[in-house]
Amino acid sequence: MKVPDDKIILLVEDNADDVQLTLRSLRKNNILNEVIVARDGVEALDYLFGRGAYAERDLNCLPVVVLLDIKLPKIDGIEVLRQLRQDERTRLLPVVILTSSKEDSDLMNGYRLGANSYVRKPVDFVQFNEAIRHLGLYWLLWNEAPPLPKK
Repeated sequence: MKVPDDKIILLVEDNADDVQLTLRSLRKNNILNEVIVARDGVEALDYLFGRGAYAERDLNCLPVVVLLDIKLPKIDGIEVLRQLRQDERTRLLPVVILTSSKEDSDLMNGYRLGANSYVRKPVDFVQFNEAIRHLGLYWLLWNEAPPLPKK
């Protein structure tokens, strides 16, 4: 499933094993998009808003989807989502919460704050791989996202 190179995925995940598993699943399913990995909430926001190490980044090039874990260091995923939805530039950016959290409060808070989807990470690799395949098909090929405002 080759998709255009300009469709960047932002993976916000602090667990190195989950990062590797997600990247492996994307490659295994022939999802060859560039994946930017942010390992905490601050790094994710810096990338999206062009701050800190990403100050020179072209803000007109936003990811096509954000795969967002909830349990993150520095700033948790719920706060990242809150800040994304408060800014006009990222308000409509597709965000999929991809988490191992089984807390109903996380699920409800995610949707209240405007998550587009909430996926619990399957523990089994085969199931995880299948979940990533379906996410890739939907968000990168089938979904038609609204145009995001230019900087």
